[in-house]
Amino acid sequence: MILDRLPFERIDRLAAGRNAGYRIADDQRSHPSTQKAFTVITWLLGAEFVLGLTAMATAAILTLNHVDVPWPVWFRGLVVLAITVTLFYFTWRARAGYYWAYSRLRLFSKIFPVVTLVIAAIPGLYPLWMVTEQIVFSLILFGIAEYLSSDHMRAAFVKPSAARL
Repeated sequence: MILDRLPFERIDRLAAGRNAGYRIADDQRSHPSTQKAFTVITWLLGAEFVLGLTAMATAAILTLNHVDVPWPVWFRGLVVLAITVTLFYFTWRARAGYYWAYSRLRLFSKIFPVVTLVIAAIPGLYPLWMVTEQIVFSLILFGIAEYLSSDHMRAAFVKPSAARL
C-alpha cells in the first residue's frame, strides 16, 4: 500500500533507526489475535483522544466563565493530545507489522501512565477534575500495555536481532 511507504519512510527511519524496515511475518500480522488486539488498542486510544479533548474543552469553558485555569492544565491537555496522536501513529505502523512501532507503543504505554500518576500526585498542581482525567488516562494506557504484552503479541513481534538468527 502506498501509504505504508512514501512520506512515512522518513518518519519511520527517524523513529526506528536501522531497523525501520523490519516487519513481522504476514501470517503473524494478519492473525486474528493480532488484529483483535490492534482493534481494541485503537478504540482505547480513541477514548484517550476524547478524554484529552474533553479536558481541553473543560479548561476552555472554565476560562470563558472567568475561572482561572493554571497554565499546567493547558500544557497537560496539549501534551495528552500530542501523546495520543503519536501513539495512534505507532499503532498504525505496528498494525502494518513494523516491530519498531510495536516496541515503542509497548514502551510508552508503560512509561506514560507512571509519569502521569507521579505528576498527578503533586499537591496543588492540577485541579481535581484534571487529576481524575490523569488517572483515567493512565488506566487506559495500562490496558493498552496489557494487550501489547500478551503472550500472542510478544510471540508475533519478535526482536529483529533474535528473528534474524
